[in-house]
Order: sequence, then structure tokens, then C-alpha cells
Amino acid sequence: MAVKRAKKTSRPSSAKKKAASKAPANVTKLSTARKKLASKGPAPAAKKKAAASKAPATVAAKQQPVVSVVEHALDEMKAVNVKVLAVTKLTDITDTMIIASGNSDRHVRSIADRVVEHAKKAGFRPMGVEGERDGEWVLVDMGDVIVHIMLPKVREFYRLESLWDVSAARREAAEQSA
Repeated sequence: MAVKRAKKTSRPSSAKKKAASKAPANVTKLSTARKKLASKGPAPAAKKKAAASKAPATVAAKQQPVVSVVEHALDEMKAVNVKVLAVTKLTDITDTMIIASGNSDRHVRSIADRVVEHAKKAGFRPMGVEGERDGEWVLVDMGDVIVHIMLPKVREFYRLESLWDVSAARREAAEQSA
């Protein structure tokens, strides 16, 4: 039995026609999309570079809302002995440290929860919260602002204010030398 083979035609099949006809349309869509992006302004990477050149002015402006939100939450929960330290020149891990005390471990945990709650409502996402289980020292990392909420005995033991506050460190050094 002989098998008949179909003759090959020089015309492209309908699937090939569709693929060939779609190619120019895709190119056109891509080029119009590029035109739209170009009309919107520089690419995000270029915007970041431009923002980096203005960094000193924008850092302070960006921190203030976070600091005010945190201070409001601390005030609302009646945190004790709140200190705001600008540590921009001392370290690159953060720009501002806020240190506060609570009256009990439950109070410390509730203050930290309120800080996180207020920050989320204001649109700032905390990067992490540490120490909630024990409640002696809870750290809330907001990126540019780090909040330490401690029991008074823990705060006295670690003395973070004297570690990060340059003026306090100078005073202590002067007192010790005298």
C-alpha cells in the first residue's frame, strides 16, 4: 500500500499568517508603551539618584512625621521619661533613637503595640519588633527611627542615653575627670 503525501504549497499556513501579522502589532504596542513611559519622566532609578543628591534635606523631612507619630503614641499611652536622640552623625544604622520607659512589663508591651498601630495607620511599616514576649525591653524598628521601650531598671542598667547622646557622654567624661 502506497502512502500519498500532501503537496507542499508556497503559501504559509493560517497559524503562520497570524504570527506574522501579530509581530508588527507587538512592536508597535511596545514602542507606544515606551513613549508613554518617556513622557511620564525619568525612570525610577534616575529619580532615586536625583533624590540621593537631595538626601540631607529630605532625610530630616521624612523622619519628622515618623517621630511625631511615635511621640503621639508614647504620649497617648503615658510612657515615662521619653528621650529623642538624633544619632545621624554617630551611626548609619538609624537616624533617630527614641527611648521611653513603661511602669510594668504589660505597660511596656502595650506601649510598643500602640506605637506599631499608630505607625501602620500613618502609613509607616515597622521593619520588626523584638522583645514583646518578655516585655522588659521592646525594640520597634521603623528604619530611620528605632524606638526602645524599657522597664526603668533595664533602662538604668543599659544606659542607652549615655551611649548614644554625645553631649551626655561628654558631661560624664568631664565629671569623671574632675
